[in-house]
Amino acid sequence: MTEDEMVIIQVPASTANLGPGFDSVGLALNLYLTIAAEISSKWEITFLTEELQSLPTDETNFISQTAIYTASLFQREMPPCKLKVKSSIPLARGLGSSAAAIVAAIELADTMCQLSLSKQEKLEIASRIEGHPDNVGASLFGGLVIGQQTAEEVNCAVFSNISFDVVAVIPKDELLTKDSRGVLPEQLSFQEAVQAGATANLLVASLISGNWEMAGKMMRNDLYHQPYRRNLVPHLGLIENHAFDFGAFGVALSGAGPAVICCTETDKGERTASLLKDLLPDMEVLNLKIDRTGSKVTTEKLSCL
Repeated sequence: MTEDEMVIIQVPASTANLGPGFDSVGLALNLYLTIAAEISSKWEITFLTEELQSLPTDETNFISQTAIYTASLFQREMPPCKLKVKSSIPLARGLGSSAAAIVAAIELADTMCQLSLSKQEKLEIASRIEGHPDNVGASLFGGLVIGQQTAEEVNCAVFSNISFDVVAVIPKDELLTKDSRGVLPEQLSFQEAVQAGATANLLVASLISGNWEMAGKMMRNDLYHQPYRRNLVPHLGLIENHAFDFGAFGVALSGAGPAVICCTETDKGERTASLLKDLLPDMEVLNLKIDRTGSKVTTEKLSCL
């Protein structure tokens, strides 16, 4: 990395859980956080997206802090950078904006400090910061990611060839993850845990095998979080009542919400999105595809983003 070069980092959005895959299943989506970075004498961040304008523009920014922290894990000093940042990922809506920022920051530190981290090492760092591997795993690897995290290690399986459309229904109001997690129970009974785990297992098997009807059924049968979050997201029930008639095979709260995803067979999302826009004119409705690549880092001569 030389002073006349710029690093371009692109990280996809993600949706997590897909119903019963709580804190373990993530899917990468084709909305992106993009950062153009060059080494500088001080941290200086320019936001090219209106929604990001209120965020810190110096070393106190979350991306800066995460990059500095990542470098410190390897006894390296992160050089200050000039960043240009744009994003099509809505903030605090359950579409992995914080996970994308974490992954982008790790990629930034890896490149600027020449750490040569493997994807697995990046996953472990990102999961420790985020607290679970679903969103960060999807942003790193792309495709469908099933992850598991313990105090000692992080493991994941990646399926890049799964194909279906995802229609995201995004309310204008934010819902912070800490508030959404606050309504969850502290524990489930053994019988409930067995049933919840079986539902998640069958969800994954159905997605991998392309049994969309079964996958949708398992999304509805989640016992981990959606029953407890319904009062926070009343539009979830409304969407469930109509989306199947609109062509969806499954409906789920996206991450902690408040966005809701409707899964359709490939190339059928446009019709579903159009009908949902008519039903919910005050909400943003996006017809999305699965990102199969995950985070990408390229280097080019200095130019404007």
